[in-house]
Amino acid sequence: MFSILYGIGSALSWGVADFAGGLASRKMSLYLVVFYGYIVGLLALLLAAALYPEALPEPETLMFAGLAGITGSLSLLVLFYSMALGQMSIAAPVSALFAATLPIIVGICTQGLPDVMQLAGFGFALLAVCLISIGDIKQPFRLDRLSNLLLPVLAGIGFGCSFIAMHYAISANAPVILLMIASYMTGTLVTFMFVKIRRETFSIQGNAMAVVLIHVVFNVGGNFFYIQALKTGRLDISSALGSLYPGATVMLAWLILKEHLYLTQWVGIIAALIAIMLFTV
Repeated sequence: MFSILYGIGSALSWGVADFAGGLASRKMSLYLVVFYGYIVGLLALLLAAALYPEALPEPETLMFAGLAGITGSLSLLVLFYSMALGQMSIAAPVSALFAATLPIIVGICTQGLPDVMQLAGFGFALLAVCLISIGDIKQPFRLDRLSNLLLPVLAGIGFGCSFIAMHYAISANAPVILLMIASYMTGTLVTFMFVKIRRETFSIQGNAMAVVLIHVVFNVGGNFFYIQALKTGRLDISSALGSLYPGATVMLAWLILKEHLYLTQWVGIIAALIAIMLFTV
């Protein structure tokens, strides 16, 4: 049950973080949004490590955590870029679908099949992100709509690889804060290089600072909850629950930005709730 609660917590936190990051990327460079998200998060984690010291993990563990940071930061760059170009309510769910699929496959192959109810939960979770990403089914199909999904698909594959890498970094007594520091250090380096390559200024507009800080807080929280979910449960279930984050992003886009939600998207949100209930049985 704790693993389920942590998985839900990661989904809610990442959903809010992506919404805030998407808003910030409309006010300033998306590369700066991701960079400040990592550097401020890293500083907060270093402070937490000083207050709550942990034993150093094995080098292999740190390597996988660093790899998770690299793939995760690159995926965030791609996702926020797609959000800046189009609707949040489309980009986030599509990325989540592929972010969930890869860890589910790896989890089943390495940890065996879960019980029947949990398998049904996987089905509803994947159905949820599919329905949320479809949008208006009454619109005629056009090939150019597929091209709009390319960036979210790439982001989702990257997120899935990040989930898997962090899974291999986790053990029952894994030092959570130090693993997050390793992940955030590599993520900071990657995003710093992108900012330098683009020769952008590191200044940040005052009206964007608030949403950047919201993104930082909830992104760190989402990573913390996801690691806790991995420590107390299965990779496939933790990833499936964490990948339901578009529900929070879509709801915030509907409430705050007044983006229209179609019937299929509402059905997708209901499917996500059913998936959560099936995982808890």
